[in-house]
Amino acid sequence: MISLGIEGTAHSIAIGIVENKDNACIVLSNMIKTFHPESGGIHPREAANHHAKYVADVIKDSMKKAEIDFKDIDLVSFSQGPGLGPCLRTAATAARTLSLQLEKPIMGVNHCVAHLEIGRGTIDSCDDPVLLYTSGANTQVIAFAEGKYRVFGETLDIGIGNCLDKFGRTIGLPFPSGPVIEKYAKKGRKYLPLPYSIKGMDIAFSGLLTAAQQYYKNGETVEDVCYSIQETTFAALTEVTERAMAQLEKKEVLLGGGVAANQRLRGMVEEMAKERDARCFAPRIDLCIDNGAMIAWLGLVMYQSGIRMMLEDTGIDQRFRTDMVDVSWR
Repeated sequence: MISLGIEGTAHSIAIGIVENKDNACIVLSNMIKTFHPESGGIHPREAANHHAKYVADVIKDSMKKAEIDFKDIDLVSFSQGPGLGPCLRTAATAARTLSLQLEKPIMGVNHCVAHLEIGRGTIDSCDDPVLLYTSGANTQVIAFAEGKYRVFGETLDIGIGNCLDKFGRTIGLPFPSGPVIEKYAKKGRKYLPLPYSIKGMDIAFSGLLTAAQQYYKNGETVEDVCYSIQETTFAALTEVTERAMAQLEKKEVLLGGGVAANQRLRGMVEEMAKERDARCFAPRIDLCIDNGAMIAWLGLVMYQSGIRMMLEDTGIDQRFRTDMVDVSWR
């Protein structure tokens, strides 16, 4: 069975096509077109206009890459939330249109859960992990318990990706800023003390961001400030993830979300897992960032578990929390 997935929660419009073979996710194509604002952060309406402009072309490119015809598509999946309203509506409209034209079923999925399931679907022996989900707006520690993906810890203010992007704007970096900050951090030599805010298994970054901005304004080098931001935020993320693993007695940890592409974060979590005699998993980079393949895969998993949606069920939900999803396929 083949599923086409449309991702459009924020700055990217992405189309992925996947196939289920022996309960494993085979990615046939995974095309992404990213909106880059001229200045500042993402303006939802501008991003939505970008998605509307390019979604048809990205669908065509993804079909060509997968080397299939539209008649081969069995299911149309899309990101139902959480995310930016105008962007979500654009992706949902494209999915409904394609579903009606092809006369194929449609499935709206939770974006956060999709990050977890793509790891389970593409990585051998990754079965029941704690997920450290690190993206722009979302930062959560998630695990399966009692029929749902429960959030055991999360950001109390801004997501890790937004924290990095906000600092990036302070020093004049383009959006997204995380990859450039990672390059600067590798050249840092001096650690600058920053607020380390953990409350139980929840986490906060706004105070750290303000302190980092002040260091930069006071003349500290960009390299040292970026190094200090990464070391502090990633240590906090690793700590709350380890607490969740200990509480749940899990022996697997899975990284997901765009910030999971950062090699320093991966290294910290891998070291923590090693010391706990646990295993650390991370999807390949194009499956960590927001992508259509993860949407396609979760839609396929849900459909094959018996879940069905009508068009009237496909309204978007900007605040569609991870723990609102009934995980009937596990």
